[in-house]
Amino acid sequence: MTESNTTEPTNWPDLAMSLFDGLTGRKAEITYDFDQLEVSVPHHVGEACKYATWKLNGVLKIRTAEKTQA
Repeated sequence: MTESNTTEPTNWPDLAMSLFDGLTGRKAEITYDFDQLEVSVPHHVGEACKYATWKLNGVLKIRTAEKTQA
């Protein structure tokens, strides 16, 4: 980020939002290609929580486009 009054993202959601904001209107596309990626997602917060396993195998595309005002 180049503006002096903005702060750097400190977590994944803020980073994703910052990236999306920067690409919106530029017709940018981000492509992620996963090969047997496994993500353990907690059911709740705490040390003894159980996890769900999400398995991703394929392509995820994120496209942005500027909305036109009617």
